Amino acid sequence: MKHGPRVCVVGSINMDLVTTTKKIPTQGETVLGEKFETYPGGKGANQAIAAARLGADVTMIGAVGDDAFGADLLKHFESESIRSEGLQVIPDMSTGIATIILSEHDNRIIVAAGANQMVMPKVVESAQDILLSSDMILVQFETPLETVKYTVEFASKHDIPVIVNPAPFQEMPKEILEKAAYITPNELEYAGISSMAHVDVSKDKMIITKGDQGVAYTDAAGEAQLIPAYSVHVKDTTGAGDTFNGALATELASGKTLAEAIDFANAAAALSVQAIGAQGGMPTREAVIDFINENMRRKLT
Repeated sequence: MKHGPRVCVVGSINMDLVTTTKKIPTQGETVLGEKFETYPGGKGANQAIAAARLGADVTMIGAVGDDAFGADLLKHFESESIRSEGLQVIPDMSTGIATIILSEHDNRIIVAAGANQMVMPKVVESAQDILLSSDMILVQFETPLETVKYTVEFASKHDIPVIVNPAPFQEMPKEILEKAAYITPNELEYAGISSMAHVDVSKDKMIITKGDQGVAYTDAAGEAQLIPAYSVHVKDTTGAGDTFNGALATELASGKTLAEAIDFANAAAALSVQAIGAQGGMPTREAVIDFINENMRRKLT
């Protein structure tokens, strides 16, 4: 059976609990909210969904709690054709939760890691066969840093490329900078990386997302390049970075050049910001191809 490029995502799985209110309560105050909704989330899960919708054969390594949210998220992965053999259900542990209060275009967010904190190196070690069968591995920083380090070192030992999305930013050891194939910070994260020791070992691996300015990277000749962003009407930037990373992993895993992969990922991210929500705005492969072709036609007319 023909399959897409094999992408393995090691990362976080959350349920987002979103309350919309006209007024954010002060300490000790109770206010009436306008709307409450739940959405699948977590950077790892978001990136896995993005890659799957764009044609990758995706396996997720992560954990949920033994609760209703965990059961719902496992069903959601199945509906999105995400392979589940790398997922664990942790007894007596809650699923990761992000409690979000939205008010007047601002937000307050509290994240409880729950089962995500249990995604330790032994979880990845138990899924070595998944890593070894992957064309590309994608990691972020919402699971323990020691797990990211283990994954990168294991992949490097077996010549499997890894994309490290350093979000949310934290100091990382030299081994990650040295052994990752690609590192995808935004501008703020790149500023943090630039101040770290040993940053020189990762200079040519940086793929820096710069919002509407595009994406900066270094080509094979060592020259700095900038691929422009697509101009679109932005409704919601939530999940744009996750869409970019899922798309980048998919294209690089399928053998595209770095420039081709970045341009495709730019287009996927541009489509994602035109819809509300992280996973809700993530496009299909057909939608991205149509979008790119339409933009090419406009340039020619």
